[in-house]
Parts: sequence; C-alpha cells; structure tokens
Amino acid sequence: MAAPRSSSSRGSRVVGQSGRPKPEKAVREDVADPTAPRRVVQYALQKRAILQGLYGGQVFNGFDICDADPYLLRAAKFHGVETGNICPVCRLSDGRENLLHVTYIYGDQLGHLAGSAVDQERLQALAFEFGEFRVYVVEVCRSCHWNHLVSSYVLGDGVPRRVPPKPRDLLD
Repeated sequence: MAAPRSSSSRGSRVVGQSGRPKPEKAVREDVADPTAPRRVVQYALQKRAILQGLYGGQVFNGFDICDADPYLLRAAKFHGVETGNICPVCRLSDGRENLLHVTYIYGDQLGHLAGSAVDQERLQALAFEFGEFRVYVVEVCRSCHWNHLVSSYVLGDGVPRRVPPKPRDLLD
C-alpha cells in the first residue's frame, strides 16, 4: 500500500498574488544562425494521403479539399511566391495553374505581427529582431482554392524578448 502524500507537496507550483501560476521565465537558446530553420516539420505524407484519395476516386465534397479562406487567397495574391509546380487538383481539369507559397508567422514575442503573411526578405530581418517564432508555409492555388500546409519551422536568435508595444496607429 502506498503511503499518503503530505499536504505540503500538493501545492508545489508557484502562485502569484492573483492566484494564477506565474509564467515560466523564458530560457535563452544558443543559436548559431538565426535565419537557419530549426525544428522543421514537413507535411508531405499528409498531402500524399489526401491526393491518393482524390486520384483513387474517393468522394470528396468540393469544399473538403478546395476550401481556401478569402484572406489566404488575398495573401497569395500579394505575398505569394510562385513555385513552378502545377496544382494537383487543377491538373485533373483543363486549367493548369501554378501553386503559390504563402508564409505566415506566429509567436508570443511577435505581438501585433503574429498571424501576418510575410515576404522572404522580411522573414530574414525578423529572425534577428525576435528570439523565437514559428513560420508556416502554405501552398495555394488561386483558381480552384486548393490549399495545404507544406511545412513549419522555427526562426529567431534565441534571445527572449518582451512583446513590442502595439503601434499607436493600429486600430483595435
């Protein structure tokens, strides 16, 4: 039979004045090159499974695989980088459209920039400005609205920073 725990070991987490746990202090990470992707995740197997189902005759609702958000389509128009690859859905029909890659950034240290679509040049500059943020690359077809997450990775110099203040001209 296990011995009962004492009441002193139960509340081992640090609690602030408000009764909520204090946030853990960010730890500095040694990063040799802030612009080099780390913790990379590729989603090629997931894409292959979806396309195998499509080509194999699996019945999809038109909105299941070609459901790009209007904001994603607009980001593709202004921030998209042409890949030279033909859309896997459009290639089944007569219209052959090239895919575009759209890059989004997310992270606690980014503040108002989190969730923004960015260009590659700006991405390299942000890697030196912020300690850590995650980058998501999405492929988009503007004609049939196919979209799929291609990869995600982390950039940054590893030095924890405070969230930058919101610019005064940014409306709520």
